[in-house]
Amino acid sequence: MSNKQWMIYGANGYTGELIAREASRQGLTPILAGRNAASVAALGEELGLAHRAFGLDDPIALAGELAEVDVLLHCAGPFSATSAPMVEACITSGTHYLDITGEIAVFEHAFSQHWLAREAGVALCPGVGFDVIPTDCVAAHLADVLPDATRLTLGFDSRSGMSPGTAKSSVEGLAGGGKVRKGGGITTVPLAFGVRRIDFGDGEKLAMTIPWGDVATAWYTTGIPDIEVYIPASPGLVKKVKRLNWVRPVLGLSPVQAFLKGQVGKRVTGPDAATRERQPTFVWGEAVNAGGDTRVARVKTANGYTVTIDGAIAVSRHLLDNEVEGGAYTPSKLVDKDLVTRLPGSSELTIDNA
Repeated sequence: MSNKQWMIYGANGYTGELIAREASRQGLTPILAGRNAASVAALGEELGLAHRAFGLDDPIALAGELAEVDVLLHCAGPFSATSAPMVEACITSGTHYLDITGEIAVFEHAFSQHWLAREAGVALCPGVGFDVIPTDCVAAHLADVLPDATRLTLGFDSRSGMSPGTAKSSVEGLAGGGKVRKGGGITTVPLAFGVRRIDFGDGEKLAMTIPWGDVATAWYTTGIPDIEVYIPASPGLVKKVKRLNWVRPVLGLSPVQAFLKGQVGKRVTGPDAATRERQPTFVWGEAVNAGGDTRVARVKTANGYTVTIDGAIAVSRHLLDNEVEGGAYTPSKLVDKDLVTRLPGSSELTIDNA
């Protein structure tokens, strides 16, 4: 490990704390940071790590806080509000930027900053957790074996519970509707726009489309113009989600968002270690070309939050140990397409003809 400085911002949140604890267990010494001075200090003192408290409201002050930081791992959501100021500050301070988002708009903003980041020598790589390392690696492998693919479908079967931050981001996403990529462009579609049966690796199940981050990232990884992402869903859940399309405009109103996020804060705590240990995830992808040739890829991973912990640390280590060109990256492009198979709990990635 180099002598570069690494910071975890949002280390006092559910996922940020898990990453900080695992990093400390591995003998790493990130600077812990966040907006809540008391909770960041308590964690820093417990783990024997340096800690800081600062907000994101003042761009100049924020860049100053990052001036001596080489790599930032941003874990403080909702990323729809926090990512853009942090990306701007990282470009100003010359700090490589990573985060654990799954939000399409955050990925699109990061890639819109590609040339500014390239000129500054700063790598921008959002989505270095379960969103989107496994699916991004599957997409990269499929593009390699079927380079003329015109349609890419990705998905995962996960029984993981949600952290408060993930649940709040999901609440925001309901108002935005479904998202798919058509002809290279991101298109808004109804919630549960696509419904089909898929064997993700644990038996065939009914599944529906979701607005997952790969709708953005997989295009940058593969150049495949049509992309959809699926998760398993019971017939009853599909019906409920489809009904939400009738009230979707109301879901975007500030009072409704505030109420729903308040309920999340009261009811969602995130899965504990024992729950994470017994809940693996099955990741699947399918590429099809204009002639109908099809390739299917599968990989089994650890629980989504475990993948996020290990993936975020692995990509942070990569930037701490290697010199990279500035610009916006997906995880498979920044590291390599086999990254997912090197994470603890992952199987080999297999590819078959359909």
